[in-house]
Amino acid sequence: MVNIPSKLSQATAAKTPLDNTFTAIAWCLAWGDQLDPLPDSEDLRTAIKKVAGTSEHLDVGLSMQSQTILERVRSLQSINQNDLDSDYPRTLDDVKQRFPSLYSEKAHIGLVLGGATKIKQYVFESANLQDIRGASALLDRINLVDLKSFFDAQIESTVRSWFIKAFPQLAEALIPELIIYSTGGNILAFCPAAYVHQLADAIEQCYTRETLTANSAAVGDTFKLLELRFGHLRAPWLQQYLDYPDHPIFQAYYDQPIEVDDVNKGNEQLTEADLIRQFSDRKSFSELVTHLTIRFNQRRSGNSLPHRNKTRAYPPMFETHGYLHRDDSDRRSSTVRIMGRMPDSPKFSEPSARKYFMGQKAKRDDPKDWWKEAIGDWKTGDVESWVQRFLKVFPCNRDVAEARSLPEIAAASTPSGYVAYIYADGNNIGGYIQNRIKTPDAYRQFSENVFYATEQSVYRAIAQHIEPTWYKPTSRSSRQREGLIYPFEILTIGGDDVLLIVPGDKGLAIAKTLSETFETILRDQSSVYHQTRTYTPDEVHRYRFPGRHQQATIQDSQCQLSMSAGVLITAENTPIYYAERLVSQLLKSAKRKAKALKKQGYFGGTIDFLTLKSVTMISSNIDDFRAQGLTRERPDHPKLKLYSAPYTLHEIGGLLKTAQILKDSKLPPSQLYQIRGLLEDGKKTAMLNYRYFRARLNERNGVLLDQHFDQAWCWAKSNGGTLAPWRNGGNRTYETIWRELVDLYAFVPDSNAPRKGQSPTSPNKQPPKKQPSNPQKLRA
Repeated sequence: MVNIPSKLSQATAAKTPLDNTFTAIAWCLAWGDQLDPLPDSEDLRTAIKKVAGTSEHLDVGLSMQSQTILERVRSLQSINQNDLDSDYPRTLDDVKQRFPSLYSEKAHIGLVLGGATKIKQYVFESANLQDIRGASALLDRINLVDLKSFFDAQIESTVRSWFIKAFPQLAEALIPELIIYSTGGNILAFCPAAYVHQLADAIEQCYTRETLTANSAAVGDTFKLLELRFGHLRAPWLQQYLDYPDHPIFQAYYDQPIEVDDVNKGNEQLTEADLIRQFSDRKSFSELVTHLTIRFNQRRSGNSLPHRNKTRAYPPMFETHGYLHRDDSDRRSSTVRIMGRMPDSPKFSEPSARKYFMGQKAKRDDPKDWWKEAIGDWKTGDVESWVQRFLKVFPCNRDVAEARSLPEIAAASTPSGYVAYIYADGNNIGGYIQNRIKTPDAYRQFSENVFYATEQSVYRAIAQHIEPTWYKPTSRSSRQREGLIYPFEILTIGGDDVLLIVPGDKGLAIAKTLSETFETILRDQSSVYHQTRTYTPDEVHRYRFPGRHQQATIQDSQCQLSMSAGVLITAENTPIYYAERLVSQLLKSAKRKAKALKKQGYFGGTIDFLTLKSVTMISSNIDDFRAQGLTRERPDHPKLKLYSAPYTLHEIGGLLKTAQILKDSKLPPSQLYQIRGLLEDGKKTAMLNYRYFRARLNERNGVLLDQHFDQAWCWAKSNGGTLAPWRNGGNRTYETIWRELVDLYAFVPDSNAPRKGQSPTSPNKQPPKKQPSNPQKLRA
């Protein structure tokens, strides 16, 4: 039993500011381990509800039990990391002796992790953009609104009334401060210990109740108070790790990925200080989150979990009888066919009807009354699309409609008929969390920072490169009249991942700006994300500034976190499910490139792209296509790669600049295609024909090509010459960007051509390039 605090410590504890983590832990302790709250701490729970979220402090007139709870929470948060680094407890007995009151606390803290799983399977099960848009909007509403409404009665949500009826006691046990994060498709939250499994049930039921078919998982567990700081309090502890550092089990569990500051250490023997740091990095709040993540993945795979009387591991099953009509997604039996009120009289099952209805609401279309027959009294709630959120940050001074279909987006491209899929995801996120995020406050702030940076980088990239375009409806369009539209679609913005559809000619530029802005926001707003290690640009980037042969310094300070992207430029009629599969492969390729460059000290973003002009161009996967179709290997000859992707962000900028130079030089496309065809004839043949091509150019075009292609991309490593159109990639491998330049040639606008999509009486108006109206700042 903890000694009763003195009057001085009581007053200090009572005046402790109520930050979210302090409030959440105090609330859980005040509730206790039972379904009914501790009666002696009712005054503390009442005070927390009264002053939470304000600048006020708790009143000093609390019971002795409440004062004791506050004192313990304050003691937990006062444990200093620097003190532990210099004198970390070697054994569990040391922990018990140094923190007796915290160690002896009998009340447990609940922690719950949940969210949707197999998201792409749910979102892309239909090839209809309206269904995809609606599925994404429905998941976003659940993630960003519905689950938060469990904790906060002030949030308007269609599921709040159901939640109160289904879980009345749980609703009383939750407060907003319990949420650690709920921004990236998952929710992590504290919870009174007795309600952990009820909250997990409620999260999964919410997804199933609203979507009917989306998979979800939620898990929870309870932990001792001191475990929130030290991770699991069980043997083996530090001393055993120091005694047997080479034990394979210890190495697998405690050894961390190479830190930024340790890259140059190589295989040097770790000192005792290094081992203590590795142990302390692992033994923190992040160990508890890892514990829940493992259970979450087990449940996602359909496995039963310990301490449960039932399993929620199986998704809903629907009738698939062969003689019944299927809905338009061909996944399940249809329940209704809308005759006369919708084009083509579509067949809907209830899950597909909900998606379509959500898609219409997100695009502010008038759904009329067809939905009443398909989904009954199910309510969508307030639906705000990502485009509407974008317009709040970058408002347009004209009446601009949202794009409703791929043809409307493709019409804004040059040439028309092409769209670009952009799939971006953060780099180094997992490693940064594992090594740097050690407290609930840090988790909460990191989640907010990354989500803010991701969302704002998308908005700024779109505002910089896309203007409202005048669209004239065609026979294939559902739009009734012409007018200004914003030709892009934001399918999803998660915690650190993004999926966009934009005009084909804007894809690479938007992906580059998006990735650069993500780093800039984090680096400029908070010094904790600064990366002090530098790299040698000429060893990382294959593009040099035109006319410069010496080492180029192109970065002052890197960001520890970056973003890679896959970009697929394809025809508007390419099936969405096929395009999504390819762009996912491109993203994985870009992230592999970023991981490889990290060994050279480069922590920036990378981009892989592909221009797909024929749907049947790739029958397997992109890696096999490049290995079999774009790689030439012969015995006793160097290996030739007819591609150079993926690229760093600096290289993408150079590639776009080089493509623009080719376009503006008015070189005949037939000659560019001819050189591309000669690449397959071998290294020397291609070089000879390229030099012949260069010799026939006029002086101006010859100088431009020499500066922006030969000297910029094809410089030799051993002398001042060039290997155009090849570049030495090392290990007897030569690669070229010429094929990708030719693929981009058609998508590069003529600098002297008029802008596309203007109305004679209603010229395009670009949204103002101003900073977001929300002055939110990122904090360390």
